[in-house]
Amino acid sequence: MDRWSTPRAPAVPGQRQASLQRTLLALQDLAHPAAGVDLNALSDLNREQLGQFTQIWAGLGAERRRELLAALIEFAESHVDASFAPICRWLLEDDDPLIRAQAIEGLWEEEDVRLISPLIRCLAHDPYPDVRAAAAASLGRFLLLGEYGQIDAGAARRVEAALLAACQIEDQDVWVRRRALEALANGSARELPQMILDAYQEVDDILRVGAVFAMGRSADPQWNRIVLAELSAQESAMLFEAVRASGELEIEEAAPELIRLLGDEDIEIRDAAIWALGRIGGREAWRALKACAASADDDLAEAAEDALAELTFMAGDDAMPGLFFQA
Repeated sequence: MDRWSTPRAPAVPGQRQASLQRTLLALQDLAHPAAGVDLNALSDLNREQLGQFTQIWAGLGAERRRELLAALIEFAESHVDASFAPICRWLLEDDDPLIRAQAIEGLWEEEDVRLISPLIRCLAHDPYPDVRAAAAASLGRFLLLGEYGQIDAGAARRVEAALLAACQIEDQDVWVRRRALEALANGSARELPQMILDAYQEVDDILRVGAVFAMGRSADPQWNRIVLAELSAQESAMLFEAVRASGELEIEEAAPELIRLLGDEDIEIRDAAIWALGRIGGREAWRALKACAASADDDLAEAAEDALAELTFMAGDDAMPGLFFQA
């Protein structure tokens, strides 16, 4: 995902207002695909501009609203200077559950602690599982910020308590439980190891796969044995998470199996194996990644080059001669 586009020159107020009005008019014309209008005009709206947007939003049909929000999220992924946070925050209260879930997705980079309370409300009270699951996943980054000391410890504890409570609801939707467990793996709750083990021992594959994700994210080597065993999984979702977890845990014993998976027909698993080898390192990983970087497959070569850059960074200058030049 390319977040490094060239920033645009800031528009003067009169030009910005004119651009906003043109965009709002175009959005009302269904002959204009939402992705084809000047979406940058909807970036960083102030309160008055957001009011103008909400008036137009009220007159749009459900399909047009969903199309527009999806286009905004996609636009933000490729334009680092664009932010639709004011719109997405407002849409957390929308009547359409799909819009609420999309709005949470649109806030994926926001680190403003004022988002914690509305996200906790979504997790605890939204009647739709997809919205609760999205809220749980989104809260995970605030837990991670708390671990790094980048937000107030009390705010991080609120997030942890909300995620733990979501997991403990007896009839909780399985996807909400999974996302909450995965989010908790960003922290250090004392209950976490047992929760991961319990989820892994469930019959439901959704929870078991989430448990392996959480094993990797937890950075706890006690899970190495299980992750290594799941590298032989036949089910692609489990195999993918085991590959990623082996990289996050930097399990050296996983390297031979990961090298074998470089030939997997599933491109997502292949790319995950490349990434994991870049995290684990070693001469065999280096050789395998160099071979991939020389491939005529541009996507494969690019992924391998990124992994080699990670390997070089992780190894450090002192390790480079031994890593690069020994036979």
